[in-house]
Amino acid sequence: MTLRDLVYSVYERRLTAKLAGKPVPRHVGVMCDGNRRWAKEMGFVDPNDGHRVGAERIKELLRWCDAAGVGHVTLWLLSTDNLSRPAAELDPLLQIIEDLTTELAEEGNPWRLRMVGALDVLPAQHAAALKAAEERTRDRSGGAQVNIAVGYGGRREIADAVRSLLHEHARAGTTLEELAEVLEVDHISEHLYTRGLPDPDLIIRTSGEQRLSGFMLWQSAHSEFYFCELNWPDFRHIDFLRALRAYANRHRRFGS
Repeated sequence: MTLRDLVYSVYERRLTAKLAGKPVPRHVGVMCDGNRRWAKEMGFVDPNDGHRVGAERIKELLRWCDAAGVGHVTLWLLSTDNLSRPAAELDPLLQIIEDLTTELAEEGNPWRLRMVGALDVLPAQHAAALKAAEERTRDRSGGAQVNIAVGYGGRREIADAVRSLLHEHARAGTTLEELAEVLEVDHISEHLYTRGLPDPDLIIRTSGEQRLSGFMLWQSAHSEFYFCELNWPDFRHIDFLRALRAYANRHRRFGS
């Protein structure tokens, strides 16, 4: 073990000890940003090499979340805006996401997967593989529920939720005027991709960017945010612990 490794290990244990008895977020959203930037900085020609390394980091993150007691994790892996990337970049990225999701669904892993996004905007073979991975994990309960946000956009989600709500009431024979009289916030929440799940307590974004970019626009009304300068492939356990420490030290007011 090098001196650097020893210092890291000591600091990691110290951070873990300081978190004992502190509040833990029930739901953590993660914007896994900076994969392409990392690949460029590391001298890789193919930006998807960054996505491949980032996919490996996701597996580590999920183990960290399980150890910390985080019950729900939402990973933003592909936005609706990303779908406009050139095919030479998008096609390998879709395959990396499919491979990662399939691996997370393998026997022996504890995570229950849920796809959150407009899978109909994806190529049919990738959408089918993601749904199959979700189905294989339906009865799991040993680890976090992992929400895979693919083909996801916050505005698209809200529009889809309103559309679903209108269809539901149309089938029931409710007029628009009647719906307008009774419509509440919870009625829309019940039609979001994340319906039935707690809103994220903590949202982490890597790469130094400090914006939501459309991630969980509705659900993040009372979320705490943690922005990390590191690109996603460089995100370490101590960085995750620092995010938990920042969350534990904040006084959440929920708008009051």
